[in-house]
Order: sequence, then C-alpha cells, then structure tokens
Amino acid sequence: MRSGSLSRVPETTTIRVDRDVHRRLVALSDRTGRQLMDVVRDATDALERAQFAALVSAELDELRKDPDTWAAYVAEADLSLRDGIA
Repeated sequence: MRSGSLSRVPETTTIRVDRDVHRRLVALSDRTGRQLMDVVRDATDALERAQFAALVSAELDELRKDPDTWAAYVAEADLSLRDGIA
C-alpha cells in the first residue's frame, strides 16, 4: 500500500470530561450529524473567539477612560477606514 494514497489522519489524544459534558457533546454531534471530534474542535474555536472578543472589549473600555487616548484611537481608526486598510 502506498503511503500517499491514504488521507492523513490527525494525531489524537484522550481528554477526560464529566458525564454531563460528554452527554451534551454527543447530543450536539447527533443533532448536527458531525463527528464528536469536530464538535469539540468547533466549541474550542468558539471559546477562543469569545475570549478574544472579551479581551478586545476590555481594552477598548480602558481606552475610553482617557478622553485624549480615545480621541487619538478613533482618529487613527477613521484614517485606516478611509485608506481601505481596515
């Protein structure tokens, strides 16, 4: 058998989750028709995006506390939008 003819299977490991989390993941998998690994991957991606959004929001809140810093940020963002960068 040629090694190039088989699709590459990602390496895996085992994680421990409580029975309730497992039940919920299986239910999501069943409802969506997706493999359990894909559901876990999507959930991880969603959590990472949510945490990033929360960090950005907190940083913007900090900028807003200083009117001069906030005005400079808004002016720079406005320039970026007009330049087509953002």
